[in-house]
Amino acid sequence: MGFSAFAPKFDPATVVTVINQWSMRGDAALFHLSPPWQGLLAGATADSAVRFQMEGIAQIYRGKNLTIFVTIDVTDGLNRAAEHPELVAAHRSITEPAVQAIYRQYVGAVSGIVRPNYIGLAAETNLIRLAAQRPVYDALVRMANDAAADLQRANSTSIPYVSVQVETAWGGLQGTNQYLRVETDFRDFPFIRALGLSSYPYFVYRDPADLPEDYYMRLLNGRDMPSMLVEGGWTSASVGSVQSDEQKQARCMTRHALILERAKSIAWMPLFFTDLDPAAFGPQPPGSVLPLFVHLGLVDTQLRAKAALAPWDSLFGLRRR
Repeated sequence: MGFSAFAPKFDPATVVTVINQWSMRGDAALFHLSPPWQGLLAGATADSAVRFQMEGIAQIYRGKNLTIFVTIDVTDGLNRAAEHPELVAAHRSITEPAVQAIYRQYVGAVSGIVRPNYIGLAAETNLIRLAAQRPVYDALVRMANDAAADLQRANSTSIPYVSVQVETAWGGLQGTNQYLRVETDFRDFPFIRALGLSSYPYFVYRDPADLPEDYYMRLLNGRDMPSMLVEGGWTSASVGSVQSDEQKQARCMTRHALILERAKSIAWMPLFFTDLDPAAFGPQPPGSVLPLFVHLGLVDTQLRAKAALAPWDSLFGLRRR
């Protein structure tokens, strides 16, 4: 159980304060980040990029004896129909072999420098397949498999995975509620030894009690493979058509514990321990979905406890015993 270093503001002091607060109630840590495409395209080495981007925080995590998960997000995390904004701005694409080579070098540097226990080579692959142009998805499949082969040749000890978007698998984001499964993802990414789950059920369900008990287990389709929630949660505020509050978010904690137990999940990583300050992300394009994610924290932007913190602490205490 654990979180990432996302904080209301990205200055080092705030980030360290946030890590210190949640590491008392977690035994794992998550990086969820994209390759710094702009710098890498400009000639920065993968090693230098990883040392600047991750090494300091990784040392903090190691010092706290936290299990480390890394999810490398290749496309636009807020718009799965698009490639990463830095690639778009540079008029480049992951469909180019040269860009794929940069990604593979970056993956190798993450594995060698950070030495994560688990390494995710792509995020929300089923949603990218649904939303992005086919050549982009095909390129993602190719580069992730090539990177996995690189890791195997390098005798990496990191356990490889990709994540799938759960609401998409159930047909919820599409509005069809037709269960689609994720068998294509198992076929296209045969190297995975664990299945990462991205789940934001408040996009679809009005109350946590409505979530099926096999919400995660069904995706495994009988496989004896560990699953792990590597991003997600339930918002504590109403945004647009989503109606929620702190009590719903708190109820989601106990509901999620049951669903994860049914799926024999080995990790619960909600990504955000704190609420987010949208200003820290800079100007957003019209129609940005960022507001839907800013109230996922178990504490607010001032690090004051919300109702969901108590059930999380209780569940973590049970796990530790």
